[in-house]
Amino acid sequence: MKLGIARERREGERRVAATPETVKQLAGLGLEVLVESRAGVFAGHGDDDYRQAGAQIVQDLDIGDLDVYAHVHPLEPPTAAALRRGAVTVGLASPSSELATVRALSEGGITSFALELVPRISRAQSMDALSSQALVAGYRCVLEAAIRLPRFFPLFMTAAGTVPPARVLVLGVGVAGLQAIGTAKRLGARVSANDIRPSSAEEVTSMGGTFIKLDLETAEASGGYARELSADRGALQRQLLAPHVAEADVLITTAAIPGRRAPLLVTREMVQGMRAGSVVVDLAAESGGNVEGSLPGRDVHIPTADGRGAVTLVGLKDAPSAMPADASRLYAKNVANLLALMTCDGTVAPDFDDDVVAGACLTHDGVVRHAQTAEALAALGQEDEAEKASENEGVV
Repeated sequence: MKLGIARERREGERRVAATPETVKQLAGLGLEVLVESRAGVFAGHGDDDYRQAGAQIVQDLDIGDLDVYAHVHPLEPPTAAALRRGAVTVGLASPSSELATVRALSEGGITSFALELVPRISRAQSMDALSSQALVAGYRCVLEAAIRLPRFFPLFMTAAGTVPPARVLVLGVGVAGLQAIGTAKRLGARVSANDIRPSSAEEVTSMGGTFIKLDLETAEASGGYARELSADRGALQRQLLAPHVAEADVLITTAAIPGRRAPLLVTREMVQGMRAGSVVVDLAAESGGNVEGSLPGRDVHIPTADGRGAVTLVGLKDAPSAMPADASRLYAKNVANLLALMTCDGTVAPDFDDDVVAGACLTHDGVVRHAQTAEALAALGQEDEAEKASENEGVV
């Protein structure tokens, strides 16, 4: 079977779905691997590297001729429509926000696997792209804060005086949050953190941070994710967090709820209560933002309430793509491991009796297998029908 690896076209996307290392793994499974020329250039892999690993280099990848297509960024509807019926795709899909693509995949008879849907069980950890990419993003967001903060992160004791360590507050203690805590600690900062999941306290302590306990109900969903708080509880959470935010030199927010808009944790007023020169990094800016006013890919300067200066609000965009070498190394391994689970004697043949395979499958044989996405697509169809009926009213 032919497996294709494309050069990612989305602006800002510098990762690649296969590295020379995983090409060897995939070729060892009996797959014929085609890599588009310069697909791995940003990740530090040239065409010769892929060729020596056993791939065939093509100038322009004909996706309509592929049996399997591995990608990084979610496909666009025209790309999905160009795949041949029965083809298999593996990659990030953002099903909740890319319903038009899901529809195209379903109508085209494509068997698609969304790495966001890989079950969070021990057997699937090596295929968990959300975790691997969150690791990169959590590290990167601390570096982005450090280069903008007009002071040191660590404690310095010098003949000219003592420089106290920066105070870093992390909101959201998933993989990205824990990596942010660890990175900030390694840079010498004094780190505290909060999460609405009770299990997070031990994790924060194990990374050397101080857990901030709020008088608030816990909210943990299945799979270890956080669930959304009610409006009243969300407002209370912000009220309780406000004094901790005001004391921080750096605030990093990483809270996310799969398939939903990112929860609002910090208001503009809370940001204005911080000291001049402070930095806020919103890792959730692309999914709506944890911080009011954050814009993906932009720095916003918010005047402080005391009028002494401004706080820099950083809306991170494509954070893993900012470190394409290691982000690709991890992501490509996630892709290869999922494909290895489904491949036998050179043929990718998904076994839907396998929990991991079934859980990661988005569409198959014209059916949207992920229940939440299927419901959202059905609701969208009903809205379209209602709109058409409204437009046709009064037409003779």
